[in-house]
This record gives sequence, structure tokens and C-alpha cells, in this order.
Amino acid sequence: MSFYDGSVPVFIHTLTALSAILTKAEAHAKEKAIDADVLLNARLYPTMYPLKRQVQAACDAAARGCARFAQIDMPSFPDTETTFAELHARIEKVLNNIKAIEPSKFEGAEKREITFPTGPSQTRTVTGQQYLNHMALPNFFFIVRPPMTSCATTAWN
Repeated sequence: MSFYDGSVPVFIHTLTALSAILTKAEAHAKEKAIDADVLLNARLYPTMYPLKRQVQAACDAAARGCARFAQIDMPSFPDTETTFAELHARIEKVLNNIKAIEPSKFEGAEKREITFPTGPSQTRTVTGQQYLNHMALPNFFFIVRPPMTSCATTAWN
């Protein structure tokens, strides 16, 4: 299996599923007459980010990971979404950007050095395979985010 096949389809599949979950959440809110803002700002635990920030973070993790593997600049997405429609649009933008990356850009990514920020003035360098296994995928799937500590900051950059 190529490095591309072990990373990009996972991000695409899961972001697509996340969009479907948002669609169900929005329908549930309408059906039960729940203000959409209540769901979008809900936290499963007090130290977690609200749902809308969780979606933004998942998008960022996928976009950053793919950009780092392919050695390209990924467009920055400001965290301004406040509605279901805006979150769907963000997911779609990230999906379109990821899908536009040529698979050939991922050739050799497993051995390529990837340097990323681990704090305000610190970086870390690991191989692409280490980054995929220990940073990109775990952070992408990590739903319950602890308070912003140095460990949490490292995990999400």
C-alpha cells in the first residue's frame, strides 16, 4: 500500500462521515426545536472544545497532515464558522484541497523529514511515517481535547 493510500483516503472518508454527522445533528435540532447554537457550542466535557471547534480542528489536522506529507502549502482556514452550513463548507473546502493533491507528491513521504511546531518557539522533526502514526492520525481522531497544556498544544500542531 502506498503512503498516499494509507493517509489521504482515511482523511477523506472520515471528513465525509463528519459532514454526515453534522447533517444528522442539524436535522435533530430542527426536529426537537433545539437552537442550533446550543448544539454547535456543546461540550461533552467542560475542558473539551465545543462541537464547532472540534470540526475545525479535525479539518486542520487533515489539511496540515496532507500538506506536510506532500511538501506543499495548504490554504489557511480561519476559525470563523458559527453555523452548520459554514462547517459543511469548511469540510468541503478541505476535502477539495486534499483531493487536489497529486498522489505522486506523497512518494517517499514515509521517510521524508517533517518538521512541525510544538510550542510558541519550538519545533520537532520526525519521519513522515512517525508523523502519520503518532501525530496526524491520532490527532485527527482525537475527539476529547484536554485543556491547552504544552502536551495538548504539541498534539494539535
